[in-house]
This record gives sequence, C-alpha cells and structure tokens, in this order.
Amino acid sequence: MSGTFVGMPAFPEAAHDAVGNRTLRGNLRHATHTIRAKRAKAVAELSDWAELREAGRAVKDHTLRHLDRYLVQLEEAVTAAGGTVHWAADADEANRIVAELVRATGESEVVKVKSMATQEIGLNEALEAEGIRAYETDLAELIVQLGRDRPSHILVPAIHRNRGEIRDIFRKEMSEWGRPAPEGLTDSPAELAEAARLHLREKFLRAKVGISGANFMVAETGTLVIVESEGNGRMCLTLPETLISVVGIEKIVPTWRDLEVFLQTLPRSSTAERMNPYTSMWTGTTDSETADGPQAFHLVLLDNGRTDALADQVGRQALRCIRCSACLNVCPVYERAGGHAYGSVYPGPIGAILSPQLRGTASEIDASLPYASSLCGACYEVCPVAIDIPEVLVHLRERVVEGGPAVREGNRVLLKPAKGHAAERAAMRAARWAFAHPGALRAGQRIASRTRRFHPRTLPGPGRAWSGSRDLPPVPSEPFRDWWQRTDGGRKGAK
Repeated sequence: MSGTFVGMPAFPEAAHDAVGNRTLRGNLRHATHTIRAKRAKAVAELSDWAELREAGRAVKDHTLRHLDRYLVQLEEAVTAAGGTVHWAADADEANRIVAELVRATGESEVVKVKSMATQEIGLNEALEAEGIRAYETDLAELIVQLGRDRPSHILVPAIHRNRGEIRDIFRKEMSEWGRPAPEGLTDSPAELAEAARLHLREKFLRAKVGISGANFMVAETGTLVIVESEGNGRMCLTLPETLISVVGIEKIVPTWRDLEVFLQTLPRSSTAERMNPYTSMWTGTTDSETADGPQAFHLVLLDNGRTDALADQVGRQALRCIRCSACLNVCPVYERAGGHAYGSVYPGPIGAILSPQLRGTASEIDASLPYASSLCGACYEVCPVAIDIPEVLVHLRERVVEGGPAVREGNRVLLKPAKGHAAERAAMRAARWAFAHPGALRAGQRIASRTRRFHPRTLPGPGRAWSGSRDLPPVPSEPFRDWWQRTDGGRKGAK
C-alpha cells in the first residue's frame, strides 16, 4: 500500500481500466448516491448554510494570508502546554522524525487514527522499513490494510469494496495481523463490525504509542481537533502514553471561536450528521498516569509542497480544503472511475487540483490529473469552503500545456510544457491569432459556412477521442456576424 502512487499510468488510461470493472462501478454508484442524498438533507436543515460556507472560506483565506504568524503562535501554545513541535519540510523528513520518536520509546508497534497526511507521506511503509508495525484502527482503513489495498475515497477509503469482499478479507487476513476473524463470519454489517472491534481491542489496550493527524489546529490555544464516527480515534488519542500527530500546516485556524463554523459544516458535508459522534480535542499533555491523555505529545507540522501551493494565487484555494469529500460524491468522473485512477491518496476533484500542486506536474499521472474532470461545476456547488475547483483545474491545465513560472520546493522555477500537448498548444495559438485578426476570423467563418456539406462527422487524429463520444456541432449556413449585419441585430425580419 503506497501513499503516493506516482508511476501509475496517466488518468485516462487508469480510468479506462476502472470503468470496465462492473463491480467497482456498482459499489461506487450505490455508495456515492446514498451519501449525496443524506448530505443534501442534512445541509437543507440549516437556513444559514450559504453564510456558514462564506464564513468558512473567509476564515481559511485569512489564515492562509497570515500563515507564518499563526504557525508561530501555534508552536508557542503547544510548547506552553507541554507538547513538542517538529517542522518537516517534506515526506522524508517527516517520516524520519516520526520513526526516531517511536524508536526513542523502545516500542515496535503503534496504533493509528485515520490520517490523510500520513498516507500522503507513506508513513506506514517508512515505519515498516525501521522495524515498526503500524496498525490502522479506522474500520475502512483496516479493510484497506488487511487487503493490501489502497484507499480510494477521502472519507470512506474502502468504498470500492462490498460486504462480501470485506468478509473474505477478514477471514483470510486477520489472523496474520492479530486476533483472527470469528468462525462462520458472514457479510452482516453487525458481524463485520464486531469482528473488527474484537481484533482491534487488544491493540488499543496494548499500544504505548499512538499516531494521528488532525482536522483542525487552534493557534490561540494549541488545541488539536479530530472528528470521527467510530470511537477508534478516541481510543488512540487517550490510551497511549505517547501521541505523535502529523498535520499539514494548512489545517490551522486562528481562534477557538472559528471552530464553531467548521464543526457545523464538516459533519454535514462528510457524514451527513449534525455533529460527529466523537469530537476529540486535546491540548498538550497530562501530568497524571491515571488521567486520560498522553504523557508525551509531539506535533509534526508538515509542509511537503504546501508553501509551493500557497505561492500560487489561483491554486492556493485548494489549501482551504477540510477533507469532507463532498466533491467526490457528486463528481460523475469519480463515480465511474473510482479513486485509484487518480494515483494519489487525494482522489476526486480535490485530488485533481491538490496533488499536482503538492507533487508538481512532472510525472505522467500528475500532468493528467487537471484533465480528470468534465468541468460541470458540481464540486464547487457542494464545497463547504467554496473552493472553485473548475477554476483551478483550468489554471493547472494551462500550466501543463504552456509551462511558465511556478514555485517548487520554495524556489521560483520556469516549468517546461508537458509532453504530448504540442497539437493543443498549436491549436490555441492559432485561435489566439485568429481572434486577434477580425478580418481573418470573418473569412474563416465564411469559408466554413460555405463548405459545411463536406465537413466530417468525427474529427481525425487526436481529435477522434473527443468526437468518439460527442456529436460535432453543425456549422451554421451563415456566420453570426454576417447575420447580425444583414438583419441589423434581428430588427429587419430575420429568417
């Protein structure tokens, strides 16, 4: 299981294989439609949803503009509460820090709360290389880990699996990771959940080290927040003696009061709940061995491309993301292709704009991600922090095709155009020239109208992929400009 699946084929090729899997498409269709309908009902309960959405956007934008100040404030607050803050510029540094912290405890196993950041950096694999075994405790993440699989959804990583597949995974793999599955296990949700509970219980009670991410960090108090629905997070956050949290630097909010906005919008947009069953908050450490909470707390602040994205005035809005996954559940492309085709732990529309900014567009898969969308705009409509994903997609497409200035690893660079887009660049330059020369444009339109009988119904060469699933629009018998001039804008009895 890899955190960043660079090396995969470009999205169109990976998606082509996924679309042919009828079981996968059925699983995705059922799950996304169910979550989508529940979310719409939960959001409709709030008469001020639009105002909450705008407030969330404003808080996030303000924080990103002053990120340097709030990160320093957060470090001071965490340190004052007894925690230790570590700064990680990239995945390798973050993995090294975490491995050293675990080794310092003398332990060889850890329990984990579901965390996108640790998947992003491939922490499980890095710890395994150091002889440390990481146990996922979220039910869906457990399914993915036992199945030696990869997550395919931000909120429901095992969304591509059905109950029968999960039963088979539990029967076959649980014994290799700890307590085996009960004899005669069926695909009943209650039985599957009980099997997971029994399997994980011994790990919760034995583990001395917990690893988490965080949904939010409060600069004002040094408080970290995790929202979840199963209770495994609460166990990982309170039982271990040492807690290590790996969190992206964009997850910060300035004040405690700011949480009020996001604790309304995140549950409704993700799990369609008014409030998550478990909202855990912790500040620093505990001085008592009998009290809940860790006696040692380490916060690893992860950059890993985030400041590069912050430097992009259009693309930086992706850093507002609160990982609700609402955009995935309404995306027609994700519904058919699934999450694995995106080659990243961040699938769907948000992954199509976030991964190319965090990782760059040098690889084939990353250069293709901005095109993994129909630009229908449904993702923007449901985003609780108003990320204009279609705008960023078009912006990144321009970067892929044209290259140009960007920031990579903190340095200003000039990107070269990606391979395979020469025809697109030529067509766009020809269009730009034509629009800049009205006489040539008018002549071309007239020629196109007079030769319309000879036009093909499909495009040749690379254009065949576009016209293979679309009808070419017919060319009108008269250019619009000629019609406008002849009829005086329709006032002279247009035919």
